[in-house]
Amino acid sequence: MKQLFILLITEFCLLNVFAQQKITYPETKTDEVEEDYFGTLVKDPYRWLEDDNSEETMSWVKLQNKTTEIYLSEIPYRKYIHKQLTNLWDYEAKGIPSHYNNFTIFTKNDGKQNHSVYYILKTESDVEEVLLDPNTLSEDGSVAVKFTSVSKDEKYLAYGISESGSDWTAIKVMEIATKKLLSDHIQWVKFSGVSWHKNGFYYSGYAPPKSGEELAAKNEFHKVYYHKLGTEQKKDKIIFESKENPTRNFGARVSEDEKFLIVSASEGTSGNIIYVKNLDEPTSNFIQFIENFDNETSFIGNEEDKLFFITNYNAPNKKIVFATIEQSSPEQWEELIPEKEYVIENVSIAGDKLFVNYLKDVQSKVEVFSFEGELLKELKLPGIGITGKVSGKRTQPTAYFTFSSYISPTKIYKVNLDEVQTDLYFEPKVDFKTEEYVTKQVFYESKDGTKIPMFISHKKNIELNGKNPCMLYAYGGFNISVKPTFDVSKAVFMQNGGIYAVANIRGGSEYGEEWHKAGMLENKQNVFDDFITAANFLKDNKYTSTEKLAIHGRSNGGLLIGAVMTQQPDIAKVAIPMVGVLDMLRYHEFTIGWAWAVEYGSSKNEEQFNYLYQYSPLHNLKKGEYPATMIITGDHDDRVVPAHSFKFGATLQQVNAGKNPTLIRIDTQGGHGAGKSKAKLIQEWTDIWTFTFYNLDMKPVNFK
Repeated sequence: MKQLFILLITEFCLLNVFAQQKITYPETKTDEVEEDYFGTLVKDPYRWLEDDNSEETMSWVKLQNKTTEIYLSEIPYRKYIHKQLTNLWDYEAKGIPSHYNNFTIFTKNDGKQNHSVYYILKTESDVEEVLLDPNTLSEDGSVAVKFTSVSKDEKYLAYGISESGSDWTAIKVMEIATKKLLSDHIQWVKFSGVSWHKNGFYYSGYAPPKSGEELAAKNEFHKVYYHKLGTEQKKDKIIFESKENPTRNFGARVSEDEKFLIVSASEGTSGNIIYVKNLDEPTSNFIQFIENFDNETSFIGNEEDKLFFITNYNAPNKKIVFATIEQSSPEQWEELIPEKEYVIENVSIAGDKLFVNYLKDVQSKVEVFSFEGELLKELKLPGIGITGKVSGKRTQPTAYFTFSSYISPTKIYKVNLDEVQTDLYFEPKVDFKTEEYVTKQVFYESKDGTKIPMFISHKKNIELNGKNPCMLYAYGGFNISVKPTFDVSKAVFMQNGGIYAVANIRGGSEYGEEWHKAGMLENKQNVFDDFITAANFLKDNKYTSTEKLAIHGRSNGGLLIGAVMTQQPDIAKVAIPMVGVLDMLRYHEFTIGWAWAVEYGSSKNEEQFNYLYQYSPLHNLKKGEYPATMIITGDHDDRVVPAHSFKFGATLQQVNAGKNPTLIRIDTQGGHGAGKSKAKLIQEWTDIWTFTFYNLDMKPVNFK
């Protein structure tokens, strides 16, 4: 008993001494940089950190990472959390199979692999063979496969690979029968897949950037190319481009019967124009289907000359229409499935049916239609949650979909297309006892009275006494919904007694285009108000308290956290802005940032500058006390360049007058997030939870 008492006192003293330790932050030089925006002079003393290739910046990164590492390494349960995450992540996972005439391809991960492996199965009784193993492409898992595409004749597999999380992609081609690589090697591909036609494929990319500017230079003059197998990339033909519009992006898709080439053009992250070419007539011109970028329209598939589209043209919740090349104007389109009170998420063709995924109060609903628009039945789902897009082919008798929730690991279901019957196809064996947890959806009123949905997940036996550690997450932008899906990294938090809350704030597509518009451009403050009100709801209803609340968001959600913590620094104890857009006056100067102007506005416009300047996280930091903050970024992030986080972190370290730590964690050889290896994800979330647990005065369950 005496020994136990001494042990507890020693542990308390160790933690208490560490809590009082003063962090010595690296010195960050300042430059006299000032810019005039319509008569407003804005200082930018850390602009030198935008040059991520300079020796000064690289030295700064090393020192900041060392400071963060020292802080985290002294927290006694860091290794324990790493073990928890590793153990929970160690389960077999499978992907939806793709059936072809001569074989089936699917992915599988044994639980310990950094990336899932692609397998091929010739017949159901055959032994599965490895077709492509991304884990062999690099020792540390930093090279990932972003997409795969099988040629129409089923002879070849094209796949895209990226390094260190970069958006830049290289395309390689494999002969499926022999698994040998062909000489074809396409570089400087970005925001693209592969769409096969005859003995080659279409893809999108840019001209090679200047040496040293690959990860930061503005991306302009996107083009659609056609590559013929067996030829050098320099011989690829430009199929579609716009020399007059450097900031237009283009994506190409060939219809399943190879009759049509559909090109989608965009000038930002929402809104597009559709062009269609009849490939049976090689000399024919592209026919433009939409006049401007005010709406969003996507090609679904075709039935001979009849082209099916999903569109929000005159339908904020979207509808399904069909047209022909001769009926290209929206006024000539014929409505197949009209708009409903709940929003269409996606549509797929499987067999002779249309599967329409709806989102109703952020929960899935799948309705099945004929090609004549007749409602055949509603797909039976296993419960309340989210189903992925139904995956199938016109020529196959089965299709598949995934189903998940915050407390239910992702399962795969098989659909018999004749009767539209569903059966469980694969269920992962995860060491997470779903029956011990609960997810509930609540609705709260935001500042202007708008009702906002929020999901709250936790152990069933939790006591609502205001003392529970809680993490609140949201995104709020770019027409993207945050839906209930299982995530191991959040499951660990709940296993240790934490409450995980997700607010479906405006800016997303949870309730269609109107919900999106209510959180963009001059309405962006609604997004921050929705989030602040969510935090207050959790406190008012005794789920948590300020001292027990952590807030987290990534990318556009990182902007959300940066804005909220500068507008209301006392909102939470911990803030985790991750790969965030934090400099709203200069985001458009880097890589693909210019495309976000349709969502945010631009500092080049006086009216838009005024509201951007009012909430830009970097420009609203001032002397005061801030939450314990760990900024997360990657040195190879060429989506939201790390300069955002560098400048925000340097400024926050300068102005923070409180005792809470201000750290920045920079993932070396890491990007925006896509393709990140399992090892990197485990280490990243180990550090996030170590920092969060410690600053919320929270200890892992069973830690001794």
